[in-house]
Amino acid sequence: MSRRNRLDAVVAGGGVVGAATALMLAREGLQVALVEPRRPAAWRREARDLRVYAFAPDNARLLDELGVWSQVAAARVQPYRGMRVWDAAGGDALAFDADALGQRQLGWIVENALLVDALWQALPAAGVRLHCPARIETLEQHENAVRVGLDDGLQLEAGLAIAADGADSALRSLAGIGTTRREYRQQGLVAFVASERPHRDTCWQRFQPTGPVALLPFFAGDAQASRGRIGSIVWTLPDAAAERLRNADAGVFERELAAAFGGELGAMRLESPRAAFPLQRQLAQTYAQGRVLLLGDAAHVVHPLAGQGVNLGLRDVEALRGLVRDASKRGGDIASPQRLARWARTRKSENALSAHAFEAINRAYSNDALWPTLLRGHALGIAGKLPPLARALWRHAAGV
Repeated sequence: MSRRNRLDAVVAGGGVVGAATALMLAREGLQVALVEPRRPAAWRREARDLRVYAFAPDNARLLDELGVWSQVAAARVQPYRGMRVWDAAGGDALAFDADALGQRQLGWIVENALLVDALWQALPAAGVRLHCPARIETLEQHENAVRVGLDDGLQLEAGLAIAADGADSALRSLAGIGTTRREYRQQGLVAFVASERPHRDTCWQRFQPTGPVALLPFFAGDAQASRGRIGSIVWTLPDAAAERLRNADAGVFERELAAAFGGELGAMRLESPRAAFPLQRQLAQTYAQGRVLLLGDAAHVVHPLAGQGVNLGLRDVEALRGLVRDASKRGGDIASPQRLARWARTRKSENALSAHAFEAINRAYSNDALWPTLLRGHALGIAGKLPPLARALWRHAAGV
């Protein structure tokens, strides 16, 4: 294949992980194209995005090094300084506190739309070639390069093709990479609410037999009456219960939500429309096939109970940056089979471990069987009373 006009990498998918991947590669001096079917809408302050993340410190550092975190932080983020996890069946809570851990904050609550907007604004200046709207329809793999065909007839040649185009990744399918999937028969019900009692810059999560319910503190802006009381909820429920509550009268929803938190945050007031999404665990059988790599949801979809989905995806990006820098230092092709295989093994192992751990926690706490019920709340309390264990758990979640 001719090297004339050849790119170093083509990235499929312009969400948080895909855009961060393209920006990172461009910042490392590579020639990069990003292919995305729909240009994302600009973030608007007056509209809250229902899709929010509990953003970990290591990923904030990555975005800071890519030159976008300051813009995100200046727009709208909510630092959280505490976490409280407890079981409806009883027992003590597992609590994390920023002061006790020697941190200014444990992380930040950030909207998906804001992250995507900030990343996209940085792409042109970094030299990323944007193909949008466009879709990858064909893939040819050769010994030294790949060629992808777009739906507008354009052909792109690159040393590496990166699938960051989500759980239903078209590029993953073109590469012939299969997945293993488990449907949880649960949905994540999301909305913004105002709580009667202040959230105290704390993430709250209560396990119930039907699944965990979580409230993430959210920035209330200039609304003085709501300051310290606005939160984003993610309520894991069986399919039928999720559909019922998504369509229930606001008063019914508010009362059942307050009860789900055991009254800990007082009465609840709905502040937004409600949405629900099906929950599953999906893992790609390999993260590298020839010169195609998988990152983010294209490689791994996990249960949202620990809020680690986007954090795991951005850790894929950080690991890929390490691969690129190693290739630059030592010389050679960034997409050499040995380098890609080593990266893929490491990321697949770490992400699979996380995915199965989240699933095990969900299964242990989302049932009313006698022995798990008797033991699980005490397990949380024991972890909370052992500072070294609590610190280790937080450091793992924070990526530090």
